[in-house]
Formats: sequence, C-alpha cells, structure tokens
Amino acid sequence: MYHFRSTLDPVDLAFTDRFGGVSAAPFDELNLSVAGDDDERAKAENHRLLLTDFAPGARLADLYQVHGRDVVVAEPGDVDAWGRPHADGIVTTSYDVVLMVRAADCVPVLLADVEAGVIGAAHAGRQGMALGVVPATVDRMRDLGAEHLTAWIGPSICGRCYEVPAALRDEVSSVEPASAATTSWGTPALDVAAGVRAQLERAGVRVEVVGGCTREHHDLYSYRRDGSGAGRQAGLIRLRRSAA
Repeated sequence: MYHFRSTLDPVDLAFTDRFGGVSAAPFDELNLSVAGDDDERAKAENHRLLLTDFAPGARLADLYQVHGRDVVVAEPGDVDAWGRPHADGIVTTSYDVVLMVRAADCVPVLLADVEAGVIGAAHAGRQGMALGVVPATVDRMRDLGAEHLTAWIGPSICGRCYEVPAALRDEVSSVEPASAATTSWGTPALDVAAGVRAQLERAGVRVEVVGGCTREHHDLYSYRRDGSGAGRQAGLIRLRRSAA
C-alpha cells in the first residue's frame, strides 16, 4: 500500500504504491485515479481502504489536477462540502484533513512546517514545474505562517527515462535549467523532479527525496510505460490534533 510512509509529529505523510487495493487488471490493485476506465466502485473502495489505514476518521481534501499553478486552501469548515477544485496545489492548517495529490509519472510533493502547523501538497508535471506550482504552494504556506518548511519529493519518472523532443527540453530548461537531462540511451530528456528540487532549495525549503522512477519500478504506476492502462498513486499528508 505504501512506497514510503513517515511521521514527524504531529504530521503523517505517505506516498502509495499500487498494492493493497481491489482494482482488476490492468489497473491492479490500488488505483487512486478519479478518471479513466477503471470500475468506479473499485476506485471508491481503494480510497476507503487507504484512508481507513492512513487516517481513520479523517476527511479527504483532494483536487481535480489540471497541470497549472493554482493553489487552494482547505479552510476549516470547507472540507465537509469539498468540491474537488481545479488546482494543482493544496494547503491547510486544519487538523485531521488528508491532503491528496495523484500522479503516474508527474512529481508529487508533500510539505510541512511542523511547528507552525501548516501542511501542503502539490502535483508538478512538466508544465506545472515550469509554471511554478511548487513555489506557489510554498508561498501560500508562508502566507499561513509557515517559516521552517520541509518537502518530500515522491516517486516520478526520472531523467533517464523521460524522453522529449530537443526543442521541448530547451524550452523547459530555459525556465528551469536543473530540469535538463539525457536519457540512458542518449536522447534529450527532462528531469522534472530535479527541477522541483532546485525550486524548493532556492525557496529555502529543506528537501528530502523519496524518489523511485515510476517507469522503471512496476510496483508504481507509469503512464509513459502503460498508457491508458496506468492507474494513479498518491501523496498524502495530514496534521493530527494530537501525537499518536
């Protein structure tokens, strides 16, 4: 169920893998997508199983991700009527609210200032990284009082595997030079996670790279590898009212 799970009291965070759910092939097993051809009942049960294990009784605040840079705040009282806004970053100071972002090659990022009680999550694909969704998420967290931020960069497609046309690599790396890469077979590529890390470090955020290439690891979903048969894994983070 988890590629990575950790606690930094009072913050719990995790990145999922593809195991422990009920979806049939080709989405087997823990597909957390909100779209696609997988059975809706299976996807609902996957979410129920995950949330029951990760944060029993907590409420979910997630997004309809659009590869942009908009960031929303899950305010106290909003979550009960949460309508899955179109955005790629989400932050909160609310207790027992699970923030979730989904990915299947893009970069999921979880963020927290434990002392200030501010948490966030961001989905950064190639376009979102270039637009600056992660720095925008950091800015919104600082608006809420965050000062000493830590970010966890989850699994995504690596620069050795993410082949792109040379013109696209040049376009994106002109915005974020750290994203320029070369595949293992010698063609132009992008390393979106490296670009995100550079953005976080410039913003003064402490970074932990969880990593894991989605295309190389079959315990993770990858759109580049599996096309329309790819499910979605997720990054999750919540602020507990009291330590476990």
